[in-house]
Amino acid sequence: MSEKKAQNGASEVSRRKFLKAAGAAAVGARVMWLGDGIAAIPASKGYLLVDSKKCGACMSCMAACSLAHEGQVNLSLARIQVVRNPLGFFPNDITVEQCRQCADPACVQACPTEALHVDTANGNVRMVDPRKCIGCMRCIEACLFEASRVQWDPRTKHSQKCDLCAHARHWEGKGPACVMACPMGAIKYTETIPLQVGSAGYDVNLRPDTWRPDNWYPSKAPPKK
Repeated sequence: MSEKKAQNGASEVSRRKFLKAAGAAAVGARVMWLGDGIAAIPASKGYLLVDSKKCGACMSCMAACSLAHEGQVNLSLARIQVVRNPLGFFPNDITVEQCRQCADPACVQACPTEALHVDTANGNVRMVDPRKCIGCMRCIEACLFEASRVQWDPRTKHSQKCDLCAHARHWEGKGPACVMACPMGAIKYTETIPLQVGSAGYDVNLRPDTWRPDNWYPSKAPPKK
């Protein structure tokens, strides 16, 4: 091999190493950037999965959520949201909007007072500290999803979001109250990080093998013998 080719080969290897390192640094910067400094954002140890096709839109999860956190049944204060289109048709008439405990939480990064933070004492859940919240709504605006997974409490003028019932004052059950309350079994708690692309990792099939749409829609049921 000529000296020139050897030099070119060494340059190519060096260039590849540089690009690889630069790419890793770019990804690391996105994950590590927090507020005005650099801090690690550990992944949450818990997540909520839903099956919007199995959901009956009874709002039991919303009632349980507000009761567990606020001591009253008030759907406006629920941190999980069931959205129903009265003009829609199955399977697109109902959606369940739950906080994803994002791996790269835009709401946490947007908070100027660190009120919205990662609670390392409770499984790294992303939650709001009402004592630090100044009501700027930046977390609500920063949420990448519609409807926002961070809600506004008009009584306290503070933000609130799902904390997986880690700080639910009126709930002493094991795990999120919405999971326990759902009569359809359409909500599941998991410690496995869901797929982070689109909604496929969070809106999953929780139906048994015997489930069929005609079980719920008589118009599609087979004729009686």
